[in-house]
Amino acid sequence: MRASTRALVSVGTAAGIAVGSLAVAGTATAAPAPARQQTVSAGAVSVLAVNNLGLDTRHAKNWQCWLKYKGYNPGSIDGQLGTTSWKAAQRMFATHWGYPKNQIDGAVGPNTIRALQRYLNDYTDENLAVDGVAGPDTRAAFWNYTSVC
Repeated sequence: MRASTRALVSVGTAAGIAVGSLAVAGTATAAPAPARQQTVSAGAVSVLAVNNLGLDTRHAKNWQCWLKYKGYNPGSIDGQLGTTSWKAAQRMFATHWGYPKNQIDGAVGPNTIRALQRYLNDYTDENLAVDGVAGPDTRAAFWNYTSVC
């Protein structure tokens, strides 16, 4: 009789766990809920690693082509403006548009945007605010400028 009771309790415990209730299995304490971990998806990593500032692949390739033509090696002409492309742009900006030479890191931050805005103001009819914000006017001017290599 004991074996059948033990089997019945085991089946009851398994059923209770399966439906998410430990009441069938007797008294138990619930484990604390696991802490939520922040994870970075592969898509988010791509966004962090490549910043085309609203350019499609063709326009980004044109920018890379222009950097190469001006003597600043952007790496592969692949339409993906990663750190190598932005370091090339920052080196060009440091030469002519006030980018701090000690901050050439390939990251697109306010200094890079300000230098890009100065550059676009010098080479286009735009009158962009040099504020370090890649807003719609800056993105549109960059798009228009990169229409050709």
